[in-house]
Amino acid sequence: MVLVYTACSAPGSGRRRYTVGKTRTEGRGKSSIMLNYDGGYWLDMTLRIALALLAGALVGVNRDLHRKSIGLRTLGLVSLSSCLLVLTLSQYAMQHGFNSSDPASRVTQGIVSGIGFLGAGVILRGPDQIHVYGLTTAAAILVVAALGIASALAAWPILIIGFIATMFLLIVCGPIEHALQMRIEKHDADVASKRKA
Repeated sequence: MVLVYTACSAPGSGRRRYTVGKTRTEGRGKSSIMLNYDGGYWLDMTLRIALALLAGALVGVNRDLHRKSIGLRTLGLVSLSSCLLVLTLSQYAMQHGFNSSDPASRVTQGIVSGIGFLGAGVILRGPDQIHVYGLTTAAAILVVAALGIASALAAWPILIIGFIATMFLLIVCGPIEHALQMRIEKHDADVASKRKA
């Protein structure tokens, strides 16, 4: 039997529906379920990843406005990497059965823990001992690990959409975050000059 992902839903329910067909036998009696990567699947994955990115980025804008070291790109990347990890493992579990996904889940936990130490190594405190640098790089390391896991588990749509979302955050949102920080600094300078006058 094949579990084919469809974008259809029962009228008025708003729930996704799965249709059953044939399974693919892999040898030694093991079978896996083949997903149909149709337009509905791509749309669903794109919406999930985009909403995770948006949620993290909006919280990051709030942190930028409050002059915190962590901002739009960093929190966008953290939210994106979490989404990619969960989607990748859930797709693997759906295709290979929930019992076979346990080893993949344990390996993923080990990778994320190891990447945490690597990310901590790139975070530096500035010479003024106030500003912290390298947070976005540390978050990017986590996202790259999530993309690697998606590739290893053959979650191709998640890998492609996640890569595009990561490049969007790093390239397009960089100037936006910089402009926002410059505007805050200008506002602070204006307030300081008015107080002196």
